[in-house]
Amino acid sequence: METAAATFLIGILDGMVIEERVRRGAGRKLAGGLLVAAVVPFAVLTAMRLVGYDGNTYTIAALALTPYAGIATLLLGVLALGLRRWWTGVVALVLTCTIAALVLPRAFANEQKALDGKHVRVLASNMLGGQADPDRIVGYVKEHRVDVLSLTEMTPEAITGLERAGLFQVLPYHVLHPAEWASGSGLVSRYPLTALKLSGDSDYKQPSASVDLGDGVRIEVVAVHPAAPMWDRHAWVDEAKDLPYADAEHDIRILAGDFNAGFDHSLFRELLTRGYVDAADQLGKALEGTWTNGLVPPVPIDHVLADKRTAIADFKVLETPGSDHDAVYAEIVLPGK
Repeated sequence: METAAATFLIGILDGMVIEERVRRGAGRKLAGGLLVAAVVPFAVLTAMRLVGYDGNTYTIAALALTPYAGIATLLLGVLALGLRRWWTGVVALVLTCTIAALVLPRAFANEQKALDGKHVRVLASNMLGGQADPDRIVGYVKEHRVDVLSLTEMTPEAITGLERAGLFQVLPYHVLHPAEWASGSGLVSRYPLTALKLSGDSDYKQPSASVDLGDGVRIEVVAVHPAAPMWDRHAWVDEAKDLPYADAEHDIRILAGDFNAGFDHSLFRELLTRGYVDAADQLGKALEGTWTNGLVPPVPIDHVLADKRTAIADFKVLETPGSDHDAVYAEIVLPGK
């Protein structure tokens, strides 16, 4: 009787052990499946970045977060290895290394040419439909002795606010195209401006001008603001492609504003091939975010692109209350005559 009871008890225990093993096996399979599902989107994103394909509205937004994807894949890789999901862990860590190779060079400064020409100080600010604090913008203009100010999302009311804050006393020359909410842009300068048409069909929204710095030195500046891809991907492409090339046939050119794009977008990298360098990248500051909607971490989509014949002496990201964009400031050294 005792032997039968013992056998029965052992059978129950064996059944519990087997059931527990089955549960653990199912749990490991579920965990493995979830890890694979988490890694796949990052693999697709990395592949798109490597081949230079921006894709649709959603992938354009995802590509802007590429530096953060490197952190995510690192965490997934460590987790997968901890759970002994070896192949998943290796793939995740390979993605981490690939993204790091693409991203980390932006944190290191490049040696600048020794130039003896004039210094031009440029500030670009997206005013978020005119809501940015005009006193703060004018304060930055005075503090950094700004020569050219690029304003985007500039409304008629914003111009009134800037005038009250004393902007036009410091920078008396301007080419302004105010509009409701996001379509208005303008250039304001310490030096005389002559309006140009450098940005094709988007010229009204992306105004350009020749700036007479004196002593026979002129530069050409464009206030940049292609459409946000989340609203109109095709306009984003078309208006970015409207932007001019920089070459020896023209005066030094500078593009400054809200590009709605960064280094992880092929559209932005193509702009750099037109004869420009990114001021932030030149000084190892190209990972510093300039925009957030409060739901995503900051991403660097505001830029000052300078003609590659110049050198970059300074770059700063400046907090701008009232706007969802920080202003960007660059000091650019021109080649001597």
